[in-house]
Amino acid sequence: MHIVVAAKPEADQPWLADAVANLAKQTGATVAVASADDIELERLAAAPRSVFTQAAEQAAAAMVQRLAERGVQASKTVVPGRPVPAILEFADQQNADLIVVGSTSRPAVAERLLGSVPLALIKRSTRPVTVITHPQQAH
Repeated sequence: MHIVVAAKPEADQPWLADAVANLAKQTGATVAVASADDIELERLAAAPRSVFTQAAEQAAAAMVQRLAERGVQASKTVVPGRPVPAILEFADQQNADLIVVGSTSRPAVAERLLGSVPLALIKRSTRPVTVITHPQQAH
């Protein structure tokens, strides 16, 4: 089994890494962490691509480090572009069996409950997508 984890730039999600580590240990899965720089066209961006790439790199590195602390080795990749298509393309390239993404819990409507990226991944992916919510906000 091969898992692709979507790491959100500028978001600390240790609970997501913990859940992925548990899943990887239970299944013997390999793990690849990907974080998108969220730049579709650099000339229209508010800052140089390098600023966004650095944030994505930090998010992926933090996820890989947390996984390593839990005994799970993972690769990390920064993918260019908007998160949903970039993560889906990366998952295809990796021949992933599962995509895992984190979400915070919010009021009722699905997009508010899951967030736009997790919901779009669920809708557009041809692979299974697991959304992990923050344990303290899941109630």
